[in-house]
Amino acid sequence: MKLTQISLAVATALSISSVAMSSVAIADEAPTDLKQNIERITVTGDFRSRGIEDVAASVSVLSAHDLNNRAAAHIESALMMAPNVNLAAGASRASFVQIRGIGERSQFVDPINPSVGLVIDGINYSGLGAAGTLFDIGQVEVFRGPQSTRFGADAMAGMIYLQSEEATYAPSGQFETMWANYNSYAAGVAFGNRVTNNLAVRGSLYSNVSDGFIENIHLNREDTQDIDELTLRLNATWDVSDDWHLQLTYHRFDIDNGYDAFSLDRNRQTLSDTPGRDTLDSHAGRVAATFTGAEGYELQLFASYLQADSEYSFDEDWAFEGIRPELEYNSFDAYFRERDQLELESRVLSAAPVSVFGVDTDWLVGAYFQKRQQDLTREYTYLDVPFASTYDTERTAIYAELQQALTDRLRLTYGLRWERYSNEYLDSRSIAAAPSDSALGGRASLEYSLAPMQQAYASLTRGFKGGGVNGEALGRVEDRNLEEHREFLESRATFAPEYLTSAEIGYKAFLPEHNLRVHLNAFYSWRDDMQVNAYVERSAVFVSYLDNASDGKNYGLEAQFDYLPSDSVRVFLNLGWLATELNNLVLQDGTNLAGRDQAHAPSYQVNLGSELLLREGLTLRIEMDARDKFYYSNSHDEQSDSYQLFHARLNYQLQNWEFSLWARNLFDKDYTTRGFFFGNDPRKDYAPENYVQYGEPRRVGVTARYRF
Repeated sequence: MKLTQISLAVATALSISSVAMSSVAIADEAPTDLKQNIERITVTGDFRSRGIEDVAASVSVLSAHDLNNRAAAHIESALMMAPNVNLAAGASRASFVQIRGIGERSQFVDPINPSVGLVIDGINYSGLGAAGTLFDIGQVEVFRGPQSTRFGADAMAGMIYLQSEEATYAPSGQFETMWANYNSYAAGVAFGNRVTNNLAVRGSLYSNVSDGFIENIHLNREDTQDIDELTLRLNATWDVSDDWHLQLTYHRFDIDNGYDAFSLDRNRQTLSDTPGRDTLDSHAGRVAATFTGAEGYELQLFASYLQADSEYSFDEDWAFEGIRPELEYNSFDAYFRERDQLELESRVLSAAPVSVFGVDTDWLVGAYFQKRQQDLTREYTYLDVPFASTYDTERTAIYAELQQALTDRLRLTYGLRWERYSNEYLDSRSIAAAPSDSALGGRASLEYSLAPMQQAYASLTRGFKGGGVNGEALGRVEDRNLEEHREFLESRATFAPEYLTSAEIGYKAFLPEHNLRVHLNAFYSWRDDMQVNAYVERSAVFVSYLDNASDGKNYGLEAQFDYLPSDSVRVFLNLGWLATELNNLVLQDGTNLAGRDQAHAPSYQVNLGSELLLREGLTLRIEMDARDKFYYSNSHDEQSDSYQLFHARLNYQLQNWEFSLWARNLFDKDYTTRGFFFGNDPRKDYAPENYVQYGEPRRVGVTARYRF
């Protein structure tokens, strides 16, 4: 499929570009500076679009400029730029996100409730991180801290919000081609224009392929961890009348990646005889309708539908048959999931402030409904018949928020969201459960304007996510001779909802006269009934489950600076410091992890860089990512190493053309994104070892892009 996808994307790019060049005037010559002025950032993922300095929360916005300068095709290459954001792999992409130390790291049999959500053009892709491709994305917004008032149970710890480039009534677009080492190629095209006087459409098509970074020395192949991704996005804006405005969205993701990441020799050379796959085949659509014909308020209606099929499969023994015949086991594990999701939402917002007890007040109220069905079929070597389960979830919510101008400078915002969830689980082992509950979240903030586009704020937010069932742990007691752990596992048949309460203070400033943007904040969070991943292990077999620890603490600092001291220099810094603590998490061997750091929560993260104008049209960007060590899991004490990664990009702009030579991980530093500790090597009598998945090695490539 690789050559077909690339050929299709290139052919489409050439045909559209020929039309575009004939109808769009060539831009003026490249500017002689990096940017005339620092740009004001607008956040679009909240209830109302507004400048980032007016949002009383910790938010990072990664612009298309920064995404392109990272040569980032997927969010896994971009999120290192955001403070206190970490990722876990265990698949072809690092698609599980942790914000401030909170977030899932993997998924096997049981359905998960995401702590960190993913929304793309208003469509909820939470739990489907493979969909985070970035071509023609206008900006990525990273909301840190509880976002349950806005997004509900999928955003207890934060939200990743991707917004495509908008459809406009003027012709615009881009196409690009890319080549990089590891036999990597990409091509994409995006084009938007007026269709009628009241309808504009923009579409994009992007293909990205690579052999990946693993050598399978048993099969003599270098493509068992390959990348093969095709993304199609269509967006339209339709002014139906003076009062009604529609936004229409369609997404198509065809992700067909390989998965062969873990090595018995603990390097980038695997011994698997049956490499796995990591795929996503999805369609999604959304309609957003806005009515502005009423006096005093605006009505918003949203409806979206998502259908996604995925495969996650792997060689469980990471070896070939015959590696040690008298002791080895040989097995293959495959998880096939089908997800159908319907979301409906209505919202009424004030069009102008109203007086409440003599105070100017903006208001909004809304209602939300989600129905999500997740079907799993598991085909596993040691199962007599495939395992199947169905997990149906319904969520209903109502919410409201008020924003009051107490004085010309002081603003009070407070809101609540009540949400009810009802889950039904049934599997082929006749294990059934129906956990249901309700939760209350909210936020309150006090914002003081120090000067135009400068504010200090204090906020208190409360987030939540639903409970669930550990069907895998119950079902495998007899399947894999884990009878001795029956009582322990049965006591963890279900787990309770988790709550996160966070207090935060911050300062934000946008100073265009000094070409400076500054964001500073400190936070302290309490986790109640925190859901943590653990496992029971015996004879190289582990059974994972979710458990509730009594509580935990997460606190830290975040700083973001963007400064243009001259027309030829830009300097930026994103810094996160984090401290975490587990309280009263008891493992199956009786170990209590009270006082230990939480998993995947490095104590510091740094993104530091500079852009330099070397001559007219020629710029150099140098960037560093640094990360402290962190625990791989809450079930063992193995940790990653701290590391620093350096990136560089030399960019030449000639009118509408842009040519780039770039490198990520310039000094080819080995670093890890996932780790397990157990015995899996029959050559060593299954002695426990730390097995890791390595991050991206040195990447070197060239990109050509045309904008119009």
